[in-house]
Amino acid sequence: MSTISLRLPESLHKKARHLAKKENTSINQLVSSALAEKVSALMTEEYIEMRAKRASKSKFVKAMKKVVDVEADEFDK
Repeated sequence: MSTISLRLPESLHKKARHLAKKENTSINQLVSSALAEKVSALMTEEYIEMRAKRASKSKFVKAMKKVVDVEADEFDK
């Protein structure tokens, strides 16, 4: 495990302290979880961009032609 020193605006620190208390966790855990969520989101965005570069419109059209043309169920509308 690593240690970092982090400078936060007082207002953000106060909100983090309040949320951590509300969630019955430490500020460290709250910040770790928030950072993990952000890193995950950025990595997902990178992954989607990489996959998009490999996309092929002709393969998409070919796959879509295999989809049966039926009316959507009422709960799917």
